[in-house]
Amino acid sequence: MLNRFELEDIIKTALKEDIALGDITTDSLIDPSSTSSAVYIAKDDGIIAGLFVAERVFKIIDEDIEFVKKVNDGERVKKGDIIAQIKGSTSALLKAERTSLNYLQHLSGIATKTGMFVEKLKGLKTKVVDTRKTTPGLRALEKYAVKMGGGTNHRFCLSDGVLIKDNHIKAAGGVKKAIEKVRANIPHTIKIEVETETIEQVKEALDAKADIIMLDNMSLDQMKEAVVLIDGKATVEASGNVNLNSIREIAETGVDIISVGELTHTVKAFDISMRFV
Repeated sequence: MLNRFELEDIIKTALKEDIALGDITTDSLIDPSSTSSAVYIAKDDGIIAGLFVAERVFKIIDEDIEFVKKVNDGERVKKGDIIAQIKGSTSALLKAERTSLNYLQHLSGIATKTGMFVEKLKGLKTKVVDTRKTTPGLRALEKYAVKMGGGTNHRFCLSDGVLIKDNHIKAAGGVKKAIEKVRANIPHTIKIEVETETIEQVKEALDAKADIIMLDNMSLDQMKEAVVLIDGKATVEASGNVNLNSIREIAETGVDIISVGELTHTVKAFDISMRFV
């Protein structure tokens, strides 16, 4: 998760974009001494994520704003539930409203979608993991939201895990050569994952003792064959065009992990409203 300083930078960038030189409507309409109370209300059923971000948006604009959470991140809410109560300067509430909601709706949308995928795998050992297909600048927040939805994080960036993909393999001259070259240049503490598209490549990855073997865009029959072939000698990840209709069948092939780009790259915002009371 982001540390405090990174979070401040992200939020301030968003506020600069939204407020720019001020809020001409609020500044022309609202008495600076006016105070108000408001609530965040869920307008759908789902999982909440990002309340700490929403709160921080208000606090950056006015440190005296009171933000009281009525639920916690990772909890399910129903349409009509009160998510949070906010009290303080009317002007600050109005200026923070959109940016705060943008974060809360987006992250809750990710958590809710992740929860739908996780539910599909109920009773199976297979884990749902995210990818690097994230919004630039928001990766840590989006991966946090995946966890709140019951999912698991894949690597955060290119520097925290080896994943040899198709273009790496072509550039290196084959799966085995790629694995051997990487192994010679990384610390012994780092695992090696390799993307495979055929059973022959799976065999190469096994021979070279890859730690994780990704089955990329394989058919169900190919995945079943690969799982039998690997036989616990490596962690098995399935990837490619995974959706809510296909994920259960993919998991039933025996793979350990299924990576789903849709968790973060195709997200519908969770519907939340701020209402003055």
